Amino acid sequence: STKWKIHRNYSKTLLNSPSKVSKKTVHSKTPNAPMEQFSTNSTLVIVFLIVSLIICIPIQTRGGIGFGRHVKNGSDPMVPAILVFGDSTMDPGNNDYIATTFRSNFAPYGRDFANHEATGRFTNGRLVTDFVASYLGIKKYVPAYLDPSLSDQELLTGVSFASGGNGYDPLTPQLSGVISMQRQLEYFKEYKSRIEKLVGEEKADHIVGSAGYVISAGTNDFVVNYYSTALPIRRNTYSVGEYQKFLLQNVQEFIQGLWKEGARKLAVVGLPPMGCLPEVITTNSRSIFQGRECIESLSSISREYNQQFQSQLDVLQRQFAAEVQTTKLAYIDIYTPIANMVQEPSKYGFEEVNRGCCGTGYVEIIFLCNPISNTCTDDSKYVFFDAIHPTEKAYNIIFQYIRPVIDSLVSS
Repeated sequence: STKWKIHRNYSKTLLNSPSKVSKKTVHSKTPNAPMEQFSTNSTLVIVFLIVSLIICIPIQTRGGIGFGRHVKNGSDPMVPAILVFGDSTMDPGNNDYIATTFRSNFAPYGRDFANHEATGRFTNGRLVTDFVASYLGIKKYVPAYLDPSLSDQELLTGVSFASGGNGYDPLTPQLSGVISMQRQLEYFKEYKSRIEKLVGEEKADHIVGSAGYVISAGTNDFVVNYYSTALPIRRNTYSVGEYQKFLLQNVQEFIQGLWKEGARKLAVVGLPPMGCLPEVITTNSRSIFQGRECIESLSSISREYNQQFQSQLDVLQRQFAAEVQTTKLAYIDIYTPIANMVQEPSKYGFEEVNRGCCGTGYVEIIFLCNPISNTCTDDSKYVFFDAIHPTEKAYNIIFQYIRPVIDSLVSS
């Protein structure tokens, strides 16, 4: 079996202790492994993407409620709504309604979703937030805020403002032509006004103050932005450590902005092992097809960032709680469950961990994973659906791992 270069001590430290709500930061030694210059493979991938843009691949535009554990008296959910912000791991289709090539509202995306619908989710089925919403008894799927067909009930029980290709660095969404975190915050303010018109100020304030919030971004800031060979703007300005601090400052400002608008139960997601994403392996390996191992120097950056992030959240939690005692701020660890799946795939029923199900699995994302792409016959054997995004099965495993944090966050 392939030996994956992941900092195993980090995974073992976290394996039996999932992320906690505003408690102690997980400490572990991390190597100061500098990122080596991207190989010439990254240039080839960029050329491939540009050439593919010239080929006019048609991108279509598109126009449930379950019950889980957290319900009061078997009827009303303890959390009335779920509100989501971030990037493609959280985007259920907002990019369908903006002018960007960063879309996934076409096959084979969504092939295992209800009615085999390509909603704009960057996977074959549901996202982690869909599993969370269902578990909390709110609804089966979290809809996109920009979907013009949203019903009043869908609006009141929560939406996602997330946009694929986004990041905490304001430059990142500009590179992709997608919805920035600041714009998502503006949409949230608009959302508050809309629900106030529906149910009145008192009820709207209750929904906003009692809702669960999920925030996930940061990977694109490194993969698409900082380590870009085409536009190395940030790398020419910041060292890795300086860039991490720059991102963390932006994260803090975003969380503070949400809190000022009434958010009180916030779950904030850390970075995955970036070096294990198939597309990242491709652009950083001497051979695209041989010796495909996780890029340890990039995964170590994820760990360093995550540790600083947890410390920052601890400080914010104390500050918020000093003013509003009911505030809960949780760190969500996704590094560990993804690392576990990559390190021990057979334990979870996986067979492929270094390439996606779509196409070759080495570079296919967004429009490169399209209706004419060959795909695997059984995506449940794959950790990744395309060259960046996990499969529905992998997302479900991540959800199961973080469930104790969700329980703690929404408890009274």
